[in-house]
Amino acid sequence: MRRSRTPRRTPTARLAPLAAALALTTSGVAAQGEADAGIELQLAPSLQPAPRGDAAKKLPIVLQAREVRGRPDLETVAEGDAEFRRGGLVIRADRLSYDHPDDLAVAHGNVRVSRDGNIYTGPDLQLKVQRFEGFFLSPTYFFSRTGAGGSAQRIDFIDDQRAIATGATYTSCPPDGSAGPAWLLSTRRVKLDFEANEGIAEGAVLRFLGVPILGAPVLSFPLTDERKSGWLPPSINIDNRSGLQTSVPYYWNIAPNRDATFTPGILTKRGVSLGTEFRYLEPRYAGVAKVDVLPNDRITGRARYALDWGHEAELINETRFAMHLLRASDDEYWKDFPRGIKSLTPRLLLSDAQAIRDAGAWTTYARVLRWQVLQNLDPQNPENQGLIVAPYERLPQIGARTVRRFGSGLEFGFEGEFNRFTNPVGTVAPGSVAGTTIPLDRPTGMRVHALASLARPWVTPGWSLTPRLSLNAATYSLDRPIVSPSQPQFDGRSSVSRIIPTFSVDSAWTFERETSWFGRVVRQTLEPRLLYVNTPFREQTGLPNFDSAGKDFNFESIYTENAFSGIDRVSDAHQLTAGVTTRLLDPLTGAEALRLGVAQRYLFRDQKVTPEGTTLTQRFSDVLLLGSSNLVTHWNLDASLQYSPDSNRIARSIVGVRYSPGPFRTVNATYRLTRGLTEQVELGWQWPLYGRTPDEARAAPSSGSQSCKGTWYGVGRINYSTRDSRITDSIIGTEYDAGCWIARVVAERLSTGRAEATTRLLFQLELVGLSRLGSNPLQVLKDNIPGYRLLRDGTAPPATTRFYD
Repeated sequence: MRRSRTPRRTPTARLAPLAAALALTTSGVAAQGEADAGIELQLAPSLQPAPRGDAAKKLPIVLQAREVRGRPDLETVAEGDAEFRRGGLVIRADRLSYDHPDDLAVAHGNVRVSRDGNIYTGPDLQLKVQRFEGFFLSPTYFFSRTGAGGSAQRIDFIDDQRAIATGATYTSCPPDGSAGPAWLLSTRRVKLDFEANEGIAEGAVLRFLGVPILGAPVLSFPLTDERKSGWLPPSINIDNRSGLQTSVPYYWNIAPNRDATFTPGILTKRGVSLGTEFRYLEPRYAGVAKVDVLPNDRITGRARYALDWGHEAELINETRFAMHLLRASDDEYWKDFPRGIKSLTPRLLLSDAQAIRDAGAWTTYARVLRWQVLQNLDPQNPENQGLIVAPYERLPQIGARTVRRFGSGLEFGFEGEFNRFTNPVGTVAPGSVAGTTIPLDRPTGMRVHALASLARPWVTPGWSLTPRLSLNAATYSLDRPIVSPSQPQFDGRSSVSRIIPTFSVDSAWTFERETSWFGRVVRQTLEPRLLYVNTPFREQTGLPNFDSAGKDFNFESIYTENAFSGIDRVSDAHQLTAGVTTRLLDPLTGAEALRLGVAQRYLFRDQKVTPEGTTLTQRFSDVLLLGSSNLVTHWNLDASLQYSPDSNRIARSIVGVRYSPGPFRTVNATYRLTRGLTEQVELGWQWPLYGRTPDEARAAPSSGSQSCKGTWYGVGRINYSTRDSRITDSIIGTEYDAGCWIARVVAERLSTGRAEATTRLLFQLELVGLSRLGSNPLQVLKDNIPGYRLLRDGTAPPATTRFYD
């Protein structure tokens, strides 16, 4: 079933390609044998698509042979390399005849029909042209779009919209001696109705390596790319928590703008499951709702479910609405079904709804945000050491923002917002451990804040200068008074306010020169940058912190005014950040071959409001270094380092290298270090292990006299923690590309705790030109292996001109 963002799917696992064998004759063989003397063929600058429908009937007929004879208005006979052409249709045979009174066209001996790059051959073709009634004996066919074909005992044409094929087969594999093709789809009979866009196959059997793997007494399928209800290929995988999982999806084409997929399944350890996906697309709203239900989990003895619903709408007066609801039945769901929740934070499930309205230069918005925290609070659970604290909920968040530019060059920005902050239900304090769970007791209440800025940027091609004055004002109304004996100005108060100004000047320059690097002409840039920030100290220790956290210290954040994200904390600063970047660019394409950068911050006074909560007295910050290089062909290097002058060692680093000499050949390694916290090594790869090279495999024909001899590929990614001396996550698998079919086996291991992990095994068989059977590991491979490419990704179907006759 093809899928897209909009509700549009096409069952690819059915016999739709088989229908093309008849589509050719359905739309084209109805050409009457005429012979016009003196036809002059004109050259065209390019090959144009053949006309269709009534336009095709107006095209002239070209009939040629070694001998053409006949009786006027009775019979026309062409013998010896006879050829019939009309538009994009070509019929060749040893003998062609047309009976005018009966409107009967007959072709005998080596009949070959070509249309739109599709080829059909057989011994005999008989057709009543106007009624389009007749038969084609023992036809074989090849479809250029899929690179596959087959044969039939007989095709009977009922009329120009209906046909019946007897003993039809379909495959993209060449015969392999007496064993036949590697995979073969065969049917006892196929009824085709082009007007109803429906085909019905009787006695359909799919064989792989001679072994039947799928069968259906009656199978319905569409004849075009239009969607149609029906069963999809089964999916099979194994994991250590649920056992063998088997499911067979059913697709329901409700309407042109609505569809649904129901996926009943069996989990050998847990029982019966049902997955449902409903998609809808209306002129002013659209959405996708997914529900997975396990009515009675035999392991836990209760029902399990997960809900994921996304909805977007265009309302009146330029107002947009968006909603995303994500929920799970219990705290262990993320462990038992790690791929069942599509979230970057599987233990923190976000549900929110927001409305946004654009009115000129102003944007107003309202939002409700809630969290579900998934964590097991059982005192007997040893994994409770990793308890987490959820962010605040916003019930509600209402605000407005604008950016105005004036003719004098001034820029004014403003944001005003009201929030009501509450704690998620069931959350616990950070110090909670097994057997000593502490309820979360954070301050809650309301906050109104305003952010305003006035800037005057000067921007030229070679330099820029932007002085800016900013204000961060907030007032709090708390549900309980502040308890802060060390801060008497806040202690005992439930309503407090503060205003913090900031002045900054950001300047940057760009210098360029032409130079030579290892005999290669390049354009080198030198890009220095200075950022001066002055923010006075304001005591904030006793104030609530609803949404602020320290920013990650990197090349982006070092050029910002505040060390915190969010509103509630503003770092005091009297500092200057200086840095420089140099790049080597291709003078013709602008492609970057090398980038090097360094940056450091200097404090003119101690900084008291810091993410660590302690006063920062060190004048010079850590030095940030970055580098990336593509100078050596097929090699890419990326590195970023944080060097501490005080300790004279690297505090944090990320170094990655990738070697990719060609398609489907990539190896990458990454080293990550955060001093005192983590140290990890990651290795990922996709590489041919045995067989033809990727270029040879793709250049080889997919059908013909050769047997399917393919290539083995290794794929994988391993994360290893040197600090814990263990593998944290891993994906290891193999792919076998036989040209006409691809087999994939992938093992995935996801850590769900210090001593827990979920392991699953995925199998997939891809029959090129037909469908994919089994579990789909492709998204897992693409998401986790940098540089991974699908073995059939981006391979366009052969152009019809390749087989143009």
